[in-house]
Amino acid sequence: MRSDFPFPTLSKQSRKFESLDVWKLLKDGRGSSLLPWYFAVSTNHMPAKYLISKSISCNVTNLSLANEEVLWKEHRDLIETFLKTWKEVRSGQVDLISDQAWQKTSLMDLNVEVVNRMLTHCNFCRWNCQVDRSVQTVGDGAAKTKKHGTCQLESTSKVSSYFHHRGEEIIFRGTIGSGTIFFTSCNMRCAFCQNGDISTDKDNGIPITPNLLALMIWQLRMEGCHNTNWVGGDPTIHLHTIVQAISMLDSFEISSIRSNKEELNNIEAVKAGSYNNYFSNWRMDPEYAFYKKRLFNSPQLWNSNFFMSKQTMCVLRSLIDVWLPDFKFGPGKCALDLSRTPWYWDTVTNNLRLIYEWGEDFVIRHLIMPEEITRSYQYARELGLNFEKLSYEKSVFGLNL
Repeated sequence: MRSDFPFPTLSKQSRKFESLDVWKLLKDGRGSSLLPWYFAVSTNHMPAKYLISKSISCNVTNLSLANEEVLWKEHRDLIETFLKTWKEVRSGQVDLISDQAWQKTSLMDLNVEVVNRMLTHCNFCRWNCQVDRSVQTVGDGAAKTKKHGTCQLESTSKVSSYFHHRGEEIIFRGTIGSGTIFFTSCNMRCAFCQNGDISTDKDNGIPITPNLLALMIWQLRMEGCHNTNWVGGDPTIHLHTIVQAISMLDSFEISSIRSNKEELNNIEAVKAGSYNNYFSNWRMDPEYAFYKKRLFNSPQLWNSNFFMSKQTMCVLRSLIDVWLPDFKFGPGKCALDLSRTPWYWDTVTNNLRLIYEWGEDFVIRHLIMPEEITRSYQYARELGLNFEKLSYEKSVFGLNL
């Protein structure tokens, strides 16, 4: 997206986010900063991964005609190119503004095509139900039916609410909030789910198109949110809608958005903010949202149960700037007993291993069962985990959580 707004000097709110004490505290034993990529993108010192993906040229020019095997081979090749370019961007060897031409067909386009193919034999998550969730023509072609996956969804995604989230870790909520988008339905059935009203009700919320979803991202970031926070339910089962929305983020014309009040009113119906006047009247400011004053820029935060397929992980690798996985259960029967979820331990630990081996920025949320809290704090300290510095607030026990 190109901006036609004047750019003011650095706002007090942005300076306040950059100067939060938590960034000084998040150092490893050698003094190196943790979560460096997320911080750089959030403060617009670096371009989000989706912008880098748009700069990577795809050699399959007609994606819709290629078979899926060809698409995945090209994807594997382009991920290697992406990783090289990402490294060069981080080191300053490549400048996306001056050095990279936007490609007619890019890795970003390939990501969109791949997830749309996956939807026709859904393997977004570990259930691998192989259900065709796209609209299918049956019989003589006159009738259509919609098929639902294990997640109880077909192709349409629904959003329950979106807003400036003040309840996340301080590195995500910052000074203005995390730009959170809550999807309905889930691929797990946790008996204790704090979002059970939306995770178990597939009809909660409003149907959302990729264009409207992209508009939500745009609005929240322009209002100063420090990231785009994909959550639910779980975002994994909405992968096709999310990836397509991300691909559209640089296609908005700001003047047309200003004049299209019907679309804004449509999504405003589920924008949670009236309950909290602190966020009800945020003004839009491009200083929050652009890389080098030219490219719309928002770090993508994947806030998920991590019960994902390897294919989904591969797609997200070139799009997600920081990961926020839940880690709920050990290798015993708890996942089956409490969440009706088989293969939990192997799936989640394998995905956690991937983001570690990839060198990604991530924060793990551990589920701690009752009567194990004080013991868990002690064990975390013994392991040298950064849990106290990260959350940076007081618990009911007087401990930093």
